[in-house]
Amino acid sequence: MALFTPSFSFKISASSSPRRCRFVKSPRSFKLRAAVAVESPSFSSADRDGAPKLLLEVKDLSAVIVESKQPILKGVNLTVHEGEVLNFRLITQSILLFLWDAEGGLMYFVTIMADKEIEVHAVMGKNGSGKSTFAKVLVGHPDYEITGGSITYKGQDLLEMEPEERALAGLFMSFQSPVEIPGVSNIDFLNMAYNARRRKLGLPELGPIEFYGYVAPKLEIVNMKIDFLNRNVNEGFSGGERKRNEILQLAVLGAELAILDEIDSGLDVDALRDVAKAVNGLLTPNNSVLMITHYLRLLEFIKPTFIHIMENGRIVKTGDISIAEILEREGYKAISNT
Repeated sequence: MALFTPSFSFKISASSSPRRCRFVKSPRSFKLRAAVAVESPSFSSADRDGAPKLLLEVKDLSAVIVESKQPILKGVNLTVHEGEVLNFRLITQSILLFLWDAEGGLMYFVTIMADKEIEVHAVMGKNGSGKSTFAKVLVGHPDYEITGGSITYKGQDLLEMEPEERALAGLFMSFQSPVEIPGVSNIDFLNMAYNARRRKLGLPELGPIEFYGYVAPKLEIVNMKIDFLNRNVNEGFSGGERKRNEILQLAVLGAELAILDEIDSGLDVDALRDVAKAVNGLLTPNNSVLMITHYLRLLEFIKPTFIHIMENGRIVKTGDISIAEILEREGYKAISNT
């Protein structure tokens, strides 16, 4: 719970009883005199200064396949910021303000809607352009060797961190084809992963009963039934169930940067809508998303802030949703560098 008192004044219509309203024109002027209570993380200095906080910075990244030494990434550059909030930078969707008139008599309430601007990056490109390799390199996949460049994540050198350290630091990747883990139930897997993250954050671990209370409501986000928790991880799951299970893991772990590698592949429109709704519901002002996709249909459900086109191991073009619309109509030849 964060408490602060913004210093601004505005005009509002008078009334003899409390009312809920938006800003309106009125001859009477009031000043905010009460603190505003907001359920949110603590503000950083970057938040107060109004500048978006750098989350991930990739500079001239090059990588090869370990076994064959075949170059895949050939100078990737990408910057991702934490999501930010406009309109007084309040980290919430609605705030209740308590107002008194100059004589201290009447009380008013006003609900302000704060517009959330959350960075969602989409990477598109032909097969073999390096999209999935880029995602795997970010999370430390052992099949690839870094040959140049740098990756900074939350101010730290990501390349110096082991894969499990990256995960504990808030990096999450959803795979194209999630694997089965026979003999390990979903709830045990999630409980272990979540407690590892809590230990990293200096928080006490949750026991089985406490964790059940934490995870059960999150099943609604991904439209999964409670019995999924007792099934082995992805064992016998359909394609849609596996993708939902990946997003459930994201919901439980609360990662700061979610890398979603073709979460739309193999999904019918209803399953895609469920998965996209879940992802949208998990976006907060303190995290960001990097999606890899071939298709415009995913971007119609999860609205990207930026679209990056990858070609021959590099990001060759960055823009907005209009790029994906051009690709849908004309193909990659319309924007290719070659």
